[in-house]
Amino acid sequence: MKPKIYIKFSMLLLLCCCFASQQTLAQGRTFTNPLLPSGADPWSIYYNGYYYYTQTTGSRLVIWKTKKLEELVKAEKKTIYVPPAGQHYSKEIWAPELHRINNKWYMYFAADDGDNNHHRMYVLENLDEDPMSENWVLKGKVADASNKWAIDGSVFVFHKQLYMIWSGWEGDSNGKQQIYIAKMENPWTIKGERQKISGPEYEWELHGDLGANSQPPHVSVNEGPQILINDDKLFLIYSASGCWTDFYALGMLRLKGKDPMDAKAWVKSEKPVFKQSPENGVYAPGHNSFFKSPDGKEDWILYHANSKPGQGCGGFRSPRAQRFYWNKDGSPNFGVPLSTDSALKVPAEKNKP
Repeated sequence: MKPKIYIKFSMLLLLCCCFASQQTLAQGRTFTNPLLPSGADPWSIYYNGYYYYTQTTGSRLVIWKTKKLEELVKAEKKTIYVPPAGQHYSKEIWAPELHRINNKWYMYFAADDGDNNHHRMYVLENLDEDPMSENWVLKGKVADASNKWAIDGSVFVFHKQLYMIWSGWEGDSNGKQQIYIAKMENPWTIKGERQKISGPEYEWELHGDLGANSQPPHVSVNEGPQILINDDKLFLIYSASGCWTDFYALGMLRLKGKDPMDAKAWVKSEKPVFKQSPENGVYAPGHNSFFKSPDGKEDWILYHANSKPGQGCGGFRSPRAQRFYWNKDGSPNFGVPLSTDSALKVPAEKNKP
């Protein structure tokens, strides 16, 4: 072999070995939950090589930016909106979600004036490419004509139509939270009437006794709706029972027809699809969202949970992530929530050229 050819061959071999080593290293990397010490209602979206993450803070809207969601604790963090005092949306800011719609950013959130009875959904808009910019503008309240209590709003597109789903009350008093859906004219305007597609009915959805001296003494809950699409199959994953109980769990609806507004077309699973695992030290897992690995091939669930029984809805909740798979019928299989001692393989990264 001639020297020049040998040198070129050696360099090529070295590059291949380096690439293989990098791949092996990436494949061998692991992480453990939780992703942050504390945080409820986790949400993330992957865009242009970055994960943008947000969660409930109560008083403001915050975005984390990171290339690796498993390294969220190291992420850049920025407050993008603090509501002015004295408004209907100044307090109890819950369950924010960041969406990219028509090349614009939208942040949906629930808020009130300090009285939970006044909770409604609101949305901000940002025209910039990077949602970490300060150019967020409040578009206003997002509500159907009934203008009833609403939290945990999320949006999705199905057959080119934009929809909003949320948890709400039938009337003006607490007692039962149900899942509603409505078509949207644009990202800040609901078009037409809301339609109820789920309410608490099974025993595992009805845990929520607040005590004899509370008003109301018993609350049954369906909340935190999230859409999951697998090819042509549409699923809605939601949280059931009170978050203040260890029985907080995920339920599932499956659309059997073609119209998401048809309540009869949604079929509910009789059992929870993700629930507490005392053997793994995981309690009240719920209010989830979903994300793909950077290579777009893996499906992951992002959720909050407690590490001990009886920790309720406070600051003990922490965000956690784990991979999930698909059953033969196309439905998701979330398995059981894994312990914080479990070493999980990091989400698969894109192959570098």
